[in-house]
Amino acid sequence: MKTSSSNKKGRRLSTAFTFLSVGFLLATNFVQAQNPIIRNQYSADPSARVFGNRVFLFPSHDILASQGKGRIGWFCMEDYHVFSSSNLTDWTDHGSIVKQNNVPWVKTDSYSMWAPDCIERNGKYYFYFPSTPADTTNGGRGFTVGVAVADKPEGPYTPLATPIKGVRGIDPNVFIDKDGQAYLYWSAGNIYGAKLKENMTELEGEPKTLAELPTKGLKEGPYLFERNGIYYMTYPHVENKIERLEYAISNNPLGPFKVTGVIMDESPTGCWTNHHSVIQFKNQWYLFYHHNDYSPAFDKARSVRADSLSFNTDGTIKKVIPTLRGIGVTSAITEIQVDRYTALSTSGASIEFVDTSNHFLGWKTILSQAGSWVQYNSVDFGKKPLKTATIKVIATAGSTLQVRANSVDGIVLAEIKIPAGSNWKEVKTNVLKFKPGIQNLFIVSKDGKAAEIDWIKFN
Repeated sequence: MKTSSSNKKGRRLSTAFTFLSVGFLLATNFVQAQNPIIRNQYSADPSARVFGNRVFLFPSHDILASQGKGRIGWFCMEDYHVFSSSNLTDWTDHGSIVKQNNVPWVKTDSYSMWAPDCIERNGKYYFYFPSTPADTTNGGRGFTVGVAVADKPEGPYTPLATPIKGVRGIDPNVFIDKDGQAYLYWSAGNIYGAKLKENMTELEGEPKTLAELPTKGLKEGPYLFERNGIYYMTYPHVENKIERLEYAISNNPLGPFKVTGVIMDESPTGCWTNHHSVIQFKNQWYLFYHHNDYSPAFDKARSVRADSLSFNTDGTIKKVIPTLRGIGVTSAITEIQVDRYTALSTSGASIEFVDTSNHFLGWKTILSQAGSWVQYNSVDFGKKPLKTATIKVIATAGSTLQVRANSVDGIVLAEIKIPAGSNWKEVKTNVLKFKPGIQNLFIVSKDGKAAEIDWIKFN
């Protein structure tokens, strides 16, 4: 699943990948997304917000700790980036907005810029973030929460000189109710909530412990949203050994809440944490969360994902099953990363990293039996006929692949004969049949000779 090198933005992103293999970040301008959504750096704890006609994403930024830089083998974060998209497929990286050594109150070598949030009020954007304070004389050890303010969601942000008085903990979440009252939530063993003053930087009154939530196991990462008069308090919770996403409901932003259900089950591969947000965008609800896709052997280096979310008629949330395909519509004229598949045949099809020494180069799809296939949904072919199909592929003994529409036995859009070779090559063929509009794409092995597929695109 390599990022396009056919334009300048893609070349800049490819350059960034070489540095990421040793844990560093280069700011980039543009990434294309399935799951994970952010493909140029590690990212976690996503707070998604709709500002105007764009979704803005405020995740934390995992980096790999090294000698003298964080605690090796643990979470390590020193700054925050903001990303945005108008179509949930093409994401712009606006670069770093807050850094630990630019915040007056933060301990500059703490590497503890954990899960943030952001909200707009009266034309200002308030970015909330936890970290370790440099001065612990008036509150003891642990985390507190600060605020940075901007005139635009992408920044620049100016951190306030001191953290919010009366808040000790992590994972701030802010919510503004329909009556204009703002609330701040955070976690520190329990989950707490409090009203915010109009200035969005001070508590109004004493915090309240949301005591109705589970008492067994770790709970953190509160995120509150409202739908049809129901207030949903959502949170990661360790019921057993690792976190799952749960929720409770109320008719009041500060409860009491009734524990109601599970949004997403525990990671099937054992990623210890999950952390999320929920938004509605263009009449569809979405769950943003994280997993350790790029770092399967180390779950402190995570990556943001997103999938659609829906509700039952009684307002309860339908459980979200994680996908690789994710959200958004993919243009047929871009490099379609079919390894972020919708479905895969049960035999003769598999996914592997393109380069095991640099996971940020993404994945490849391997088809090795006659009739084996990979399915990738929601590809927009537009209205104007497309004449050629190009696939980036390796086939040591040669291979023949068919590209079909909407089913394994559907219309053959193209048949591609791959010459034998042990290196990546781009093979082009004519489109046999054009189908306009949004189609589900199937790539099928015709002869069963092994083929490794990076991407396919149409022109």
